[in-house]
Amino acid sequence: MPHEPAYLVLEDGRVFEGTAWGHRGVATGEVVFNTSMTGYQEILTDPSYAEQIVVMTVPHVGNYGVTQVDGQSRRPHVHGFVVREVSRVHSNHRADGDLPGYMETHRVPGIEEVDTRAITRHIRSVGAMRGIVGNDGTSVEGLKAKLADYPGLAGLDLGGRVTCRRSYEVLCAGPATRHVVALDFGIKRNIARLLAERGPARVTVVPATTSAEDILALEPDGVLLSNGPGDPEPIAAYAAEEVRGLLGKVPIMGICMGMQVLGLALGGTSYKLKFGHRGGNQPVKNLRTGIVEITAQNHGFAIDADSIPRDRVEVTHLNLNDDTLEGFACKDVPAFGVQYHPEAAPGPHDATYLFDDFYRLIDATRGSP
Repeated sequence: MPHEPAYLVLEDGRVFEGTAWGHRGVATGEVVFNTSMTGYQEILTDPSYAEQIVVMTVPHVGNYGVTQVDGQSRRPHVHGFVVREVSRVHSNHRADGDLPGYMETHRVPGIEEVDTRAITRHIRSVGAMRGIVGNDGTSVEGLKAKLADYPGLAGLDLGGRVTCRRSYEVLCAGPATRHVVALDFGIKRNIARLLAERGPARVTVVPATTSAEDILALEPDGVLLSNGPGDPEPIAAYAAEEVRGLLGKVPIMGICMGMQVLGLALGGTSYKLKFGHRGGNQPVKNLRTGIVEITAQNHGFAIDADSIPRDRVEVTHLNLNDDTLEGFACKDVPAFGVQYHPEAAPGPHDATYLFDDFYRLIDATRGSP
């Protein structure tokens, strides 16, 4: 194949040259890295990656192809995909296509044969930043000019962009014994699937702007606050008040963005991490059991553990890499949240017990005034 040059340009002026693959085009976004060894399709389709350019640290991507079953939403949300080497052939009995074709179909530009180790080390040193990928012949100077006009993610309500436009239901295989309403800030399919399976439950997914009154009118046994992309503050501007309207009236579980919105609703504050937590190998300590869980994570913001009211909230989980808050539980109402992803997809399954904890919380409060 002919060599087609491609470039990743960062806002601090660093330029990384590689080879074009996927859709030919130009895309801007926040440049971040993911340390997962597998699960590239789940990463591409996770709504939490909206408007981000993802650098994979694993050197070989695409060797097992793609399959509709693994997608976490209807389409990719990643703006650009940066890899060391992409496989043009795949070996997997489940696959119904190859990764380069998938990228072309969904118009995601890619760059390969680039030093992903150098990019990752640079981001770890200076932090996540705005960037642009170009693989369609646009010059480096042209890309720099386009990047200069890109405002970045600050203040964007990305959850409002990726949320569902109307409610829908996910059903379990047999009779449902519980009903969960999931507030969609960018929910992954595996969250809804595991909620339905482990209930067993009927899961009603509703848009991010749904009011507390409308949620309670659905008569849920519990409410799930889902994962989602970007800064929690713009989402909390409208969702935190609705969460406060649910506290004490129905059991609540928050995942990732959902935990952040719950934390803000309780009076906490959020801040941006230097380069975020993204990958399937993040160690988290459960302070209640002393057990260390290897977790899947994808977030660039966190809740300040010192900002949440300790008279109302118990810290339950901490990240062992940087001591950031990874989970808390309310003392006065049935509600808890975790910063990581118990549904994995991709990643380890150490934390799937949290869905069972949610249902135990529901059962313990069911029928109470």
